[in-house]
Amino acid sequence: MSQAKRLSMIEKSHPHLSVVNQCQLLKVPRSTHYYKPKGERDRDLELMKLIDIIFTKWPFYGSRRMTAELNGDGHPVNRKRVQRLMKLMGVQAIYQKPNTSRKHPDHVIYPYLLRNLTIDKVNQVWCTDITYVPLSKGFVYLVAIMDWFSRRVLSWRVSITMEADFCVEALNEAINRFGPPEIFNSDQGAQFTSGAFIDALKAHHVKISMDGKGRYLDNIFIERLWRSLKYEDVYMRAYNSVADARMRIGMWLTFYNDQRKHQALDYKTPRQIFEAGRACGYVHNASALHTSPQPQQQERDAIDQGKMVA
Repeated sequence: MSQAKRLSMIEKSHPHLSVVNQCQLLKVPRSTHYYKPKGERDRDLELMKLIDIIFTKWPFYGSRRMTAELNGDGHPVNRKRVQRLMKLMGVQAIYQKPNTSRKHPDHVIYPYLLRNLTIDKVNQVWCTDITYVPLSKGFVYLVAIMDWFSRRVLSWRVSITMEADFCVEALNEAINRFGPPEIFNSDQGAQFTSGAFIDALKAHHVKISMDGKGRYLDNIFIERLWRSLKYEDVYMRAYNSVADARMRIGMWLTFYNDQRKHQALDYKTPRQIFEAGRACGYVHNASALHTSPQPQQQERDAIDQGKMVA
């Protein structure tokens, strides 16, 4: 059982067990139970929320454009501060830049395998990504594992750090519940190039695919998921704590999987498509997902025009 699940089992008002005893029984450090997000300065938190909103709308904005946008909207800030906050949030512009840094010697970068590939069945391709989620006093990171064909979110985790552990945990849950995919696609983030994450995929003989550096359109459907989640829930609420964020995100993802109908899926839900596919090798020709450059360019044009919806 994951630490997150064990944490959720702790009851402050338990009639027989104190919080200390519950932590001992569940093997959860008391410091983790009592953790509250590190208090960033209120001004930084305000700027980070604004950066997240702007970046979700215009993911091609780097620190220079982001600084200009913030200043133009009446939020005076210098570029150095914006760069620091964007780095803390784990966001970068989608365009490719010269790679001037040396890669970690133990982190192998794999080629992108989805170009010109027709994805026409469930468990053919899975994808993943991490996004920043603001809280009223702090922030967390969210990772999700998605089936590309059905758009179903197979597993997810919330974390207070960008370490690889929570990503590996989400991956293992998805594989344990649904079996391994043929191909797994991610970006080149350190969490997904880590030895633990790669080893988990190799143990199940999964082919590994990685986006070109900075090319978020190579993983378009999970980027749409983040956009929908943030506009439909995150920005409409003020998550009070890590536990509150985990609960609210879980509720929205259940809605997304079970009730949110997609035009590209003939107005079926991700769960309907996924379960039909697992039951009978379902192939939905009308929504077979071609990943050729032309549709990707259409996606890019739609985003540039502000028309992208999930």
